[in-house]
Amino acid sequence: MPGPVITPPKNKGANQVIFLKWVFAILIAVLAKPVSGNARQTPSQGQSSPVPVSPVQSQSAPSQSQKSQPDSTATPSSERHGPQDNGTFVIRKDVDEVLLHATVVDDKQRIVTDLGRNAFSVFEDGKPQTIVSFHHEDIPVAMGIVIDNSGSMREKRAKVNQAALNLVRSSNPQDEVFVVNFNDEYYLDQDFTNDLLKLKEALEKIDARGGTALYEAVVASADHLKRDARLERKVLFIVTDGEDNASRESLEQAVKQLQEENGPSVYAIGVLGDEEHPKRAKRALEVIAQRTGGLAFFPKTLDEVDEISRQVAHDIRNQYTIGYKPTNPKGTGGFRTIRVEAKAKGHGKMSVRTKSGYYAGTQPAAGTK
Repeated sequence: MPGPVITPPKNKGANQVIFLKWVFAILIAVLAKPVSGNARQTPSQGQSSPVPVSPVQSQSAPSQSQKSQPDSTATPSSERHGPQDNGTFVIRKDVDEVLLHATVVDDKQRIVTDLGRNAFSVFEDGKPQTIVSFHHEDIPVAMGIVIDNSGSMREKRAKVNQAALNLVRSSNPQDEVFVVNFNDEYYLDQDFTNDLLKLKEALEKIDARGGTALYEAVVASADHLKRDARLERKVLFIVTDGEDNASRESLEQAVKQLQEENGPSVYAIGVLGDEEHPKRAKRALEVIAQRTGGLAFFPKTLDEVDEISRQVAHDIRNQYTIGYKPTNPKGTGGFRTIRVEAKAKGHGKMSVRTKSGYYAGTQPAAGTK
């Protein structure tokens, strides 16, 4: 079984090959340099220098089904180059911009999908902000499926696995998905892919035993999204049947890391049943989901899990993406609360669900990992 979700050690052999390629390229450039003239030789169009790629990244080159044209209305930025150049659909954003992914529902909890930019108002720490970008499209997401593999889940995994696969089937075909199974440890059993067969095989790696290190698995999966995902929108889909009883981190510590800038939205299903402490387990999932702009569900039977997974896919595919530049520069750091309101003629009272806030200044600088 693969090891925990960690940054893989550097491959010394690969580094030597990269070094030799650089030396070889330099020798060719020197030999090809004209005898006269002082102009430097520049690479021909389409030629590129060798770039080190981490082992995790190299496993998931985009397939043809992942290709799409970028959104021409997105705010330009130098923050993320590679994915756009390879044809993968991303929203480019300015490094000073905060992106919110928001779901709007009416007073009957029906999703509202026909609002324009002017319907929204954004507040950070209670102060109104100016919206600088707005999208309402089915934009692909990077998604982590994080499934409880503790002993109590043994008889539940078949239906849970089917629901997870149906979530992927109901989602955008360009989504990039990975699978983490966890008990008292967590395992990256499939890295980013949109291949249903590979995802199915990863979900079937059942070794139901041990405790429930939910918080550690969630934090490690969120880190993997922030470090290696090539798509801007990020989601975690979690299924568990009990309270965390094996993590070294607390609920508040886990939530704080999830709320770092560019963190994922969390959709959680708690199949709690006869769980020893159902109230504490339920509260933990509700807090994680609410603070990240997701939802928590607590089905009475396993048969409801599949329908919930389809509901999650519908929610994700009908979100608004709203960008604003904070009036308080992000470089000053600290936690910022967020509130978004929506009002429009022809609609009654509407509520907007998005992340409740974020820790500014915690996103890696452009070009770093």
